[in-house]
Amino acid sequence: MDAYALLIAATLNAGTVLALASLGLLINEKAGVLNLGAEGMMLCAAVAGFATVVHTGSDLLGFAAGMGAGALLAAIFGVLVIWLGTNQYATGLALSLFGAGFSAFAGINYVQEKLPERGHFAIPGLADIPLVGPALFEHHPMVYLTVAMCGALIWFLYKSRAGLVLRAVGESPDSAHALGYPVRRIRLAAVVVGGALCGLSGAYISVVYTPLWVEGMVAGKGWIALALTTFATWRPARVLLGAYLFGGVTMLQFHLQGAGVDVPSQMLTALPYLATIVVLALISRNPAWIRVNMPASLGKPFHPGS
Repeated sequence: MDAYALLIAATLNAGTVLALASLGLLINEKAGVLNLGAEGMMLCAAVAGFATVVHTGSDLLGFAAGMGAGALLAAIFGVLVIWLGTNQYATGLALSLFGAGFSAFAGINYVQEKLPERGHFAIPGLADIPLVGPALFEHHPMVYLTVAMCGALIWFLYKSRAGLVLRAVGESPDSAHALGYPVRRIRLAAVVVGGALCGLSGAYISVVYTPLWVEGMVAGKGWIALALTTFATWRPARVLLGAYLFGGVTMLQFHLQGAGVDVPSQMLTALPYLATIVVLALISRNPAWIRVNMPASLGKPFHPGS
């Protein structure tokens, strides 16, 4: 039973990484901006967060540094695509490549560094429940904050006026502009907030999830997060469930190896990416369903007065 509790706990931990990044990308895409630079932002945030914790010993400052790094890169991306009109796809890919290279350069001196010891997190009383306690109630507070953040985003998008305006900008920026809303500033704000969440995800990887710094340690999770927004049809609750699903697939490889299953390790390592390809292939069989749920102006530039 302990093995199952550990698998569930590891699934929630791995899913938190994907959920944070995917919720950030969801905000971008709800505003009509497609940012393919998630991998690069997460890598830069990972090294920024790790370096900050090494020098300060504070996880909170590490998370703040990661969010700041992600927000800064996202702001640069936003200015390029929203004000200067560069291609969203090419700019996002350039950001991803830049982040991979810059993080490797900036993190050279931190490869052998170790973080200070931290206490064991557990919710008093609930953590003592057999099986359920170790599985659900002994996580870092960021795991629970991510669930709360998902609920807050659902309320924001579907219950608040600001959320309605954000969705309107993503559906019809020309109509929103005609009503007097500053479409470009709203899109930039959404991009920066989305970048901050991607940065928080990257910092969580290096500060809590691993915790260490290794070049390329995000290992494709940014790309999986991008696919996850499509898999979830741009719905926050589905993003959270999908993140845990993909997190479970990621952790399953270690569970199978621990159980002595005779499967090549390379095949097990490829499981999350195979699952991503299968899911996207299945979704692509119904393009009409995607069009109904996808923001109408996603990836399309907006030029006021044109």
